[in-house]
Amino acid sequence: MNDGRSIPEHQPGDDEGVAPMDSDTHASGDGNTQKEDTTRELVQLCLLPGLGPRTLTSLLDAFGSARSILNADRNSLASVHGVGPKMAHVIDTADDHVDIEDVFAWCAAKDVNILRRGQASYPAALEELDDAPPLIFSRGSILPRDTVSVAIVGTRHATAYGLQQTRRIAMDLARAGVTIVSGLARGIDTAAHRAALEAEGRTIAVLGGGLGKIYPAENAPLADEISQRGAVISEYAPMAQPRGGMFPQRNRIIAALGQATLVIEAPMRSGSLITARLASELGRSVGSLPGQVNSRASQGCHHLIRDGATLVQHADDVLELLGPLSGNVSRATAADGGEAVRDGREMTLNEVERQVLFAVGTSGTAIDEVTLRSGLPASRVNAIVSILEMKRFVRRLSGQYVSRI
Repeated sequence: MNDGRSIPEHQPGDDEGVAPMDSDTHASGDGNTQKEDTTRELVQLCLLPGLGPRTLTSLLDAFGSARSILNADRNSLASVHGVGPKMAHVIDTADDHVDIEDVFAWCAAKDVNILRRGQASYPAALEELDDAPPLIFSRGSILPRDTVSVAIVGTRHATAYGLQQTRRIAMDLARAGVTIVSGLARGIDTAAHRAALEAEGRTIAVLGGGLGKIYPAENAPLADEISQRGAVISEYAPMAQPRGGMFPQRNRIIAALGQATLVIEAPMRSGSLITARLASELGRSVGSLPGQVNSRASQGCHHLIRDGATLVQHADDVLELLGPLSGNVSRATAADGGEAVRDGREMTLNEVERQVLFAVGTSGTAIDEVTLRSGLPASRVNAIVSILEMKRFVRRLSGQYVSRI
């Protein structure tokens, strides 16, 4: 994997996204409730210039809350690792740096939600980050079924081959009910988002700047579409201009949101390799699509495969990367809800195979009961159980009983 020193290929204007706001995060104007006050103080703190997520995490660990940080004296603030006198001064004069009313007015006008860490609407996957953003600005909706997700990343300078393969794999994944996560950048990211939308699936875009500064500008209409079938999210102030250093930081969110990460076309000095490394550090599976051996655009992908990433050719290979999911999640369908999925590989099964699988319990189910639950003929159930056994989804406990693995 990349050692983290690679210069990210993504530059400002390459990606970013949004998700919806909870009702308690909208500014009502009176600011009387404790919840509103806490949200306002947290927003003010998080948007201070020069205060990064790791330092902010250290401050919250030291003081316990945004309010306590904002009320602390400069000497106490400066004593926290990573703060120092200059940052302590910025915190002490927070009112001079952040116009809270302007931020809340913009969010209300643009239908942007502020999701706070600890709320049910905050993506649980981000909690695994040591420097999880205390809040994210979100336009659209992040649903429980988005847990079944794959991050697809790659170069801005994609070849025709890379764009074609991205579209093919992303569409197949979206049709299988997988949410596609990417960064709204030119090239591979854009192709992944568009393919998910074309397949009438869900997609989430994570920005390296503010929601009010979509980069590249030509992807603003795409961001609008994504917000209707997923979310565009950012940890940055709405009007924050995207800068090069923001994109590697944003990559950690992409890596966390994807239950697996697929890299399609990445040269050696690519931000996509940073995303792959971060995903690996989080315990996520990493896949890589090979290209021609002499293609500069695929050199990073080949190095990932050499270093242990899974060689990916088809969407089924990516679904296998998902492996056992952490807890049962709802399989995405055209309508809300769906069957419970325990393993990403289940999405490789056809409808009849899933019908039989979902009729089998974990502690043992009689074949007659599976036949009754599935509504299929007994002969067909027995044949499908044999297929599921070969695919290691079930095991026979006896001639008449079977259980899920």
